[in-house]
Amino acid sequence: MAPKKPMFRATLELTAGDAPVVDLGKMLGQTGANLVAIKRAYDDATASQRGDIVPVVVTVFEDRTFELRLKTPPTSFLIRKALGGKGSGRPGHESAGNLTGQQLREIAERKLPDLNTTNLDAAMRTVAGTARSMGVGVAD
Repeated sequence: MAPKKPMFRATLELTAGDAPVVDLGKMLGQTGANLVAIKRAYDDATASQRGDIVPVVVTVFEDRTFELRLKTPPTSFLIRKALGGKGSGRPGHESAGNLTGQQLREIAERKLPDLNTTNLDAAMRTVAGTARSMGVGVAD
């Protein structure tokens, strides 16, 4: 049997456990894929992370079947969640809070599968850079 040929691929950032069909329809409507089946598959796969933003790569094949590949939540989302607020409106001028070393490590461990490194220290430096760009201080 010949391998399936991908027709369309898109990366979507959706709310885990409750993907809005409207967002799916905007991006995937023209493919003819079954949007309700995609929503159900996504919601079932992300039910344990309900409330988080979980990116997904949706691949639709020529026979209208689909494949979902889940990613980890965006680093900025995880930082805002750890702080319980949002980033600074003016990074470099106003501080939005500070991340502890433990929070930084937890975020880096969660992001490690999607980063281009397997080294936890390098992942922590990457997360720290994102935090600084958001106006969030990082404790050493």
